[in-house]
Amino acid sequence: MRTSRLNSSLLGVLGLGLGLLACACTPEAPPDIAAEAPVEPAESAGPAPARRGLWVLCQGSQRVLDDATRVPRLIDDALALGASDLFVQVYRAGRAWFDSSLADAEPWRSAVANSGGVDPLAELLTRAHAAGLRVHAWVNVLNLADNKRAPLVEALGRDAVLVDQAGRSLLDYPKLDVPQPDRRYYRLGTPGVWLDPAAPGVAARLAETFAELLVRYPALDGLHLDYIRYPGVLPFAPGSRFGVGLDMGHGEATRARFEAETGLEAPRPPDRLGHANRWDAWRRDQVTQLVQRVGDAAQLARPGVALSAAVWAHADRAYLSIGQDWRRWLDESLLEFAVPMAYTLDSRIFRYQAEAFAATPQGPRTWIGVGAWLFARRPAGAVEQLEIAEAVGAAGVALFSWDAIADSPELARALGVPPATDADAD
Repeated sequence: MRTSRLNSSLLGVLGLGLGLLACACTPEAPPDIAAEAPVEPAESAGPAPARRGLWVLCQGSQRVLDDATRVPRLIDDALALGASDLFVQVYRAGRAWFDSSLADAEPWRSAVANSGGVDPLAELLTRAHAAGLRVHAWVNVLNLADNKRAPLVEALGRDAVLVDQAGRSLLDYPKLDVPQPDRRYYRLGTPGVWLDPAAPGVAARLAETFAELLVRYPALDGLHLDYIRYPGVLPFAPGSRFGVGLDMGHGEATRARFEAETGLEAPRPPDRLGHANRWDAWRRDQVTQLVQRVGDAAQLARPGVALSAAVWAHADRAYLSIGQDWRRWLDESLLEFAVPMAYTLDSRIFRYQAEAFAATPQGPRTWIGVGAWLFARRPAGAVEQLEIAEAVGAAGVALFSWDAIADSPELARALGVPPATDADAD
């Protein structure tokens, strides 16, 4: 059992929420792939994994949470895909598609107005449960996309945002990507405003926000964490000890906290590298502690809720480069399950990863994320990867994403979804 570390402000938020209520990436576009002949639905591909998830974007092509009338098509498609679980994105860039006092809830207010006073998330929960589907709230945790004025940043100030080893805040990066001269050598894998998990107040505010979500929507089955890491920098560096690469987390408040807790001087790559291994481990621990804090808050808000996370499929690289020790999170039962995002066009690499995941002690709690959007013009590839996951005995799979499948009639047909009708479009 986890030891609760909730502060008094969180308890206040939960108390307020309970009084009122007595009342889970957007990937880059896939490369141009030669189209193939239509593929028949894989209805007899063998026994499916125990669970099949489907990621549903809040700002994708379908925007199901903008209008409650779009919910029935999602449910029909999910059932046709054999889904058991929906990962519905409700928090992105500090904006909320749910009733919130801590995030920017303008998207939710607009959706309710567009739906004639009906809350689309509540409607989705009702219809999904009636169809036997579990619903996980998918939240982007530490990435705020391009929203420099997100409520969390407004409340906590610039110190909440990551700073690199040269003392440059991501808020000041041109177009939110690496400035010159470093841009000649480095890129952020996902440009944007990234929060510092070690900065004062960040973990508490995030835990409060997601606890509020669970208090106000107690029918949710799970909370699904995404972007629960430091940003990836291309090319990857295995930590700060070699003094190469672009290193994040050097805000003055964060460095001061490290030095106060350890009695050591924080390194400053590329020249001052003393205690680099300890520094890397400490920053990695900050992400783990954030997972634990969110999980503790979630259990207090909604006992029994399933906590999961979308994670990097290359676990060693995730551990060394982005502070994401997701195997530890499973070992210590901080998560109910993890979903490594094995997004690749190369089915041999996919098989290598799927076999490795299934063979580990964490295999029964490791689902495999399939990049279905990559195969919009070559649906056979998505079918093949699902068959591989089934053959190795994966505990579950998750398809990214419903929006991509709904956009591609050939992909949808190959995966067993019947063509949309005029009634579906109304």
